[in-house]
Amino acid sequence: MKVQLVLENGERFIGDSFGFELKNNFEFAEVVFNTAMTGYQEIITDPSYCDQFITLTYPLIGNYGINKDDFESLTPYLKGVIVHEICETPSNYRSEVSLSDYLKKHKVPGISGVDTRRLTQIIRQSGVLKAILAPVDYPEHNFPIIFKSKLPENQIQRTSVNRPIHFPGKGKRIVLLDFGHKKNILKSLLDKGCDVIVLPWNSSFEVIRQYSPDGVLLSNGPGDPMSVAPVVESTILEIQKNYPMFCICMGHQLFALANGAKTEKMKFGHRGGNHPVKDFKLDRVFITSQNHGYHVVTKSVENTDIEITQVNLNDESVEGLRHKKFKSFSVQYHPEAAPGPEDTHYLFDEFLNSIEESRHAKKN
Repeated sequence: MKVQLVLENGERFIGDSFGFELKNNFEFAEVVFNTAMTGYQEIITDPSYCDQFITLTYPLIGNYGINKDDFESLTPYLKGVIVHEICETPSNYRSEVSLSDYLKKHKVPGISGVDTRRLTQIIRQSGVLKAILAPVDYPEHNFPIIFKSKLPENQIQRTSVNRPIHFPGKGKRIVLLDFGHKKNILKSLLDKGCDVIVLPWNSSFEVIRQYSPDGVLLSNGPGDPMSVAPVVESTILEIQKNYPMFCICMGHQLFALANGAKTEKMKFGHRGGNHPVKDFKLDRVFITSQNHGYHVVTKSVENTDIEITQVNLNDESVEGLRHKKFKSFSVQYHPEAAPGPEDTHYLFDEFLNSIEESRHAKKN
């Protein structure tokens, strides 16, 4: 079945359908790209891609199939997958189902045969664009009407847990405030022996305090941080005054907003597994895994109680923040990687060490 990807600037790509067949229907979303060479299973199940078409720039996708261990969420939240070539016959001892069959099961359409290099260049030049994925014979007179529509909202509300979930451990108790967390953030805490309570994104400070945490982690998540900032800012301010806090990606942006900084949408975002980040304190460069379309405005950090600790060497955007008074810090990238390098996994140890330091300070 032939399908088309139509961009709001008029560009059109014709390709072959895989995954879920749209037939007489269409999908409408923002189209972005990820430059990672491996890890397509983790990418398509990352909740941060909620309501987006993801373009995978590596030319062959699906060659090692899908397995039960590498999911970042139980179900994919993205709207579609764009690839140059799809492998329908995966070869790997861990493979249990093909990528196409997995997407079909979860009603996610895909298009293959696309010149993903050209599409990526268009996005880099124009910025992220609205796009329609539809059969080639879909009535074109509908496209202008569709493009005038607003993109879906409330992504965090849809990807967060809706009730507390306890993952028992014998170590430090961590509340994971869930804005659409990746499984590997949770796994990284559990591997350290932590006792983890996952709470919904809008849990109040009073609710968090009832669980007597040793520390709080603000997770990654999709969408615009300003969409939930008014609800969570006061909670974040109370958390940082009372507990050590570690913030990742969306959590990093909300941490900045709560402390008086600003965020804005990037032209085409950072999505890939090889972004160089400079740490000022350590005087080291780390290679990081990233997936975000918004960033903290550098100038807005001035005259606040937070300071910049890390920057991206490609564009000098803010990659790390630390509170000047409290044991709270954040990073824009993903230290749990998956997929990607594990250069910055030490940050989980730094978080747990800050809890020990806080305990010691209280005793004295």
